[in-house]
Amino acid sequence: MIYLAVLAFGVTLGLPIAVIFASTAQGKATSTALEGIARQPESSGKIQTAMIIGLALIESLVIYALLMFFILQAKLPADEMLRGMIDADAGNAPVEQVQEDAANGNGVEMEDAGENQ
Repeated sequence: MIYLAVLAFGVTLGLPIAVIFASTAQGKATSTALEGIARQPESSGKIQTAMIIGLALIESLVIYALLMFFILQAKLPADEMLRGMIDADAGNAPVEQVQEDAANGNGVEMEDAGENQ
């Protein structure tokens, strides 16, 4: 059950944290590049190129975090299977029954969980 809690925690908070820090880094990189261009307008081409490459690398990390979000979200169990796992953890249904139902694609219903003992 702890695995599911950690997985849900990672799915719900992983992407927002990545986006917050990436947007902060992009803003800081852009403002620093603009300050450099304001100080030395003749080197604006080099500064702008370096800024665009840096922003692309920062954005690639956010896309990687989005990919991890979708992969981890796919690992979360379905609704009925989750209820069955919670019931099995609480002692209302045998673990073997939950595993068998999950293998067959059937979920353990709440009212059936107590009758399986």
